[in-house]
Amino acid sequence: MPASTPVRVLVIDDEPQIRRFLDISLRAQGYEVTLAASGREGLAALADRGADLLILDIGLPDIDGHEVLRELRAWSQVPVIMLSVRAGESEKVMALDEGANDYVTKPFGTQELMARIRVLLRQQADVKHDNALFDDGHLRIDLARREVRLDGELLALGRKEYALLALLLKHAGRVVTQPQILREVWGVTHQDDTHYVRILVGKLRQKLGDDAVAPRYIATEPGVGLRFLASPP
Repeated sequence: MPASTPVRVLVIDDEPQIRRFLDISLRAQGYEVTLAASGREGLAALADRGADLLILDIGLPDIDGHEVLRELRAWSQVPVIMLSVRAGESEKVMALDEGANDYVTKPFGTQELMARIRVLLRQQADVKHDNALFDDGHLRIDLARREVRLDGELLALGRKEYALLALLLKHAGRVVTQPQILREVWGVTHQDDTHYVRILVGKLRQKLGDDAVAPRYIATEPGVGLRFLASPP
């Protein structure tokens, strides 16, 4: 990832000393860090600002990490490393079954945690690479060539139309929230301009021959965001 686009790590942990330790350690490695002290605060931060990786403590003051994980997996596939003082195998299995990517027991070493983060980010990069091409015989999206074709004909997409389509394809199969779309396509100064998304996706659907009521490619999750349908509904 380019130096101008630092990897964003969200830390959800109620222990101030752990948050401070992770903040310092992660920033020293060049990561951009957001801190949250509760499950609800963390979910709100993820929906509002997005993240490339989440470090999630199980023991939180409001809702525990398992509940946070179940809620976020309904709309996000962000890589998650669970933290816990509980070292039992059943606890780890539960977290992994619920969608965690990795599990680290407290206390942990900085080098071990950073190594696990690098592994997850590499895996995520491989997934994004796999999503660089979509072709269902009708619509072909080639992000490497920046080409979109419909029945073989090259589509003339505006810069923001293409940016929205590329963003959705890179996260194919999961919901991309409205705040994330606004931030990625228009910038951080437009976080409240949700009507921009509505207008742009309407134009994009028209060019793709898609239907908002019975979508083939772009589905709306009311009040949340948009999802690119990687396979027929």
